[in-house]
Amino acid sequence: MCIKLPSIIINSGEPAGIGLDLCVFLAFKKFPAKITIMGNKEALIRRAKLHKKKIHFTKNLGLHKGNGDIHLINVPYHSEVVAGKPNQKNSMLQLKMIDYGVSNCLNKNYDALVTLPISKEVLSSNKLKFTGHTEYISNLCKTSDKEVMLLANQKLRIALVTTHVALSKVSRLITKTKLTNVIKTLHFDLQKRFKIKKPKIIITGLNPHAGENGNFGSEEIKVILPVIDSLNNQGFNLIGPVPADTAFVPKNIKDVDCFLAMFHDQGLSAFKALSFGQGVNITLGLPIIRTSVDHGTAFSLVGTNDIDPKSFYQAIDMAINLEK
Repeated sequence: MCIKLPSIIINSGEPAGIGLDLCVFLAFKKFPAKITIMGNKEALIRRAKLHKKKIHFTKNLGLHKGNGDIHLINVPYHSEVVAGKPNQKNSMLQLKMIDYGVSNCLNKNYDALVTLPISKEVLSSNKLKFTGHTEYISNLCKTSDKEVMLLANQKLRIALVTTHVALSKVSRLITKTKLTNVIKTLHFDLQKRFKIKKPKIIITGLNPHAGENGNFGSEEIKVILPVIDSLNNQGFNLIGPVPADTAFVPKNIKDVDCFLAMFHDQGLSAFKALSFGQGVNITLGLPIIRTSVDHGTAFSLVGTNDIDPKSFYQAIDMAINLEK
């Protein structure tokens, strides 16, 4: 019996960051998939030399054997890549790589897209602010405002209602419509992607102590609780609003399928404290599978032995499993 190998395309990310290092490490790690990397050939060769490794480039796309071979889509950069020192002209080509990866996943040429870290600061200008992979990819998929960021590992899943926005804007962005749409996307993708029949989800409050009956804010009373009650009446399995400072205790992590936090640091601070470097960033609400690492470009670590590839390997594993 011939088993179909999933086909994964990887965006190597910010050229001056650790994305190229991780691609070098990947060349020597086995995976039950066909893997294609988008990046610059010469930059990869130089990065491999920093790690005293020799990589080979193959034209044949087959099982990723971990024997030092890389199946590469070569991306010509404007300037030579200097490890740890971003060059905006080179960095902007990341967007073309993302465009290519998303387009080819939409066209079923690949089964999943795995993205490596980018620098929002380098990609932003006075005219245009780049908010992140999540929003950019959702826009390419024509699902803007429907995407949901989920951080996951083998024991913990935390999703977010709002992502890369200023804290001062969070409260007014949490409306009944927004919260309802996020919960529905989370619920149905946990069923579809993770094969959980009736996901049990803890919803955090926005304010300290979940507002303490309106003493510290009214969002829980006016928005969050009515949405939870309405969806539970439709058959959902939601708990909350739960105070965020006690939501992520071991018993809850063991008993529920997922948490939904109201804003970026409320959820990600807990996730990274519990599992930094071992988690996967997944974008829900898309017509494609997209996973990523749970860390940044780490310019100071480029070329060193201090780079931990666990999150990257788990992002690939997650993409393979979600494709099944």
